[in-house]
Amino acid sequence: MSSSRDGAAAPGLYKPAATTRAGFVQLETLAGRGPQGDPRPAPDAPAQASPPAPAVHILASPVAAAPAPLPPPEAMTVVDFWSEAGPELWFAKDADFDRRFRDYFLGLHEAAARGECVHWAVTPHGALALLLLLDQFPRNAFRDTPRMYATDALARHVADAAITAGHDRTVEPALQVFFYLPFGHAEDLADQQRATSLCRRLGEPNAAHAQRHHDIVKRFGRFPHRNPILGRTMTAEEQRYLDEGGYTG
Repeated sequence: MSSSRDGAAAPGLYKPAATTRAGFVQLETLAGRGPQGDPRPAPDAPAQASPPAPAVHILASPVAAAPAPLPPPEAMTVVDFWSEAGPELWFAKDADFDRRFRDYFLGLHEAAARGECVHWAVTPHGALALLLLLDQFPRNAFRDTPRMYATDALARHVADAAITAGHDRTVEPALQVFFYLPFGHAEDLADQQRATSLCRRLGEPNAAHAQRHHDIVKRFGRFPHRNPILGRTMTAEEQRYLDEGGYTG
């Protein structure tokens, strides 16, 4: 599934196929989110008649609301790449997909981690792109290393603000879960409870996955499979859970 919004990508970035900036602007304009202002030049003022006509007082019409801002083109390259990958790759362990994700977006991830892309969050798809870079990208690009979790706290902060703004309910239904996963990735029971509540609205299989994560953190206070990655000591109960086929990420 490919988003219809697109812009020119920075050098080395993924560029989705069969999309153009013109088409993107046209669709946004039709949706009431087009660029501000009328691009046509204002006509020249007519010469004043002599003698002057009597003044006519016209009631001003209400000022129209400003159109919503467009997501940055770089943000849309992230959303388009992720959308085109689809569910079959989103949660799979696929070395080729991990490599492509890292090659295309490592620079943007690092910029987002430094807080340089925070302005993206004013639009729904911009916020989604930011969450993909902070929460999903590390799990693919830095698999089985501590860096997988380095931007989790920042992702939760972005997700909280985006949900408060209602951005999660604006994007395509299949992508809404990525506003909620930062809470489902947390080793904190309150965050897990929030994830289960949010994912319940999406139905299955998202609700079941969220409940499973919640139950693990409720039982152990953390995800046992992360212990070797983060250099944490494994308890006997945690090891038994993993040996018996428990969740391994």
